[in-house]
Amino acid sequence: MGTTMQPEVRLAAILEDCGPVTIAVSGGVDSMTLSSFAQRTLESRVSMIHAISPAVPAAATARVKSQAQAEGWRLELVDAGEFSDPRYRANPVDRCYFCKTNLYRTLAAISSSVVLSGTNIDDLGDYRPGLRAAADNAVRHPYVEAGFNKAAVRALAHHLGLPELAALPASPCLASRIETGIRIEAADLELVDGIESWLRRTLSPNTVRCRVRADGLVIELDDDTFAGLGDGQSLLDTLRRRFQIPAGSGLRLTTYQRGSAFVGNREAAE
Repeated sequence: MGTTMQPEVRLAAILEDCGPVTIAVSGGVDSMTLSSFAQRTLESRVSMIHAISPAVPAAATARVKSQAQAEGWRLELVDAGEFSDPRYRANPVDRCYFCKTNLYRTLAAISSSVVLSGTNIDDLGDYRPGLRAAADNAVRHPYVEAGFNKAAVRALAHHLGLPELAALPASPCLASRIETGIRIEAADLELVDGIESWLRRTLSPNTVRCRVRADGLVIELDDDTFAGLGDGQSLLDTLRRRFQIPAGSGLRLTTYQRGSAFVGNREAAE
């Protein structure tokens, strides 16, 4: 009887098969864990590229820089140019397709290596136009090939001695906070990042999202944090003062709803 290959061994074999690689590292647990594992597996045959953009939280960029310094990554910071793409800025249902297309074309232009993403098999069940962009640009997904789901990625981070990374909450790009059809503006993304960062420091919520909706700003918090706020009016007043939100602008609190800024017909964008 044959033996079942351990997940880490499968992943290492896939990376070896890819040869020299470039990893698109966003600052989230998936791509950062892949980068750390690939660095230890491929050593000088791996490089990392992090795209700096108004849609990338400042904390994510800081996290990438810190990990790169600690582990000796060959890291390059780039502007992927999506803010120069009017299709992306228009924020259609398939906005992610245009974002990732700009990213992968930028990576291809500066590297001849195989480009890798941190996509795992749990991502395949979601509507992710970025996967179509990856297919268009011959990007490989080692976690998918090795059968890793999100839990397996977090387990790998623990195995690598990166417990803080293993516990990192999911946090999609800031553009995902903007309701479909509302133009992507750098000032809105800066406000979203500022509010979410302040709320994390102040309330230590399990989950926080600041959504830009047609009727104003909506602050979404996990059930426990939301329940502890009472009517929440004191927090809303503080947010208005701290972030200079005009009294006539909409601002409300509610419980977290995954993907609630997404509005539209997904099939129409396929």
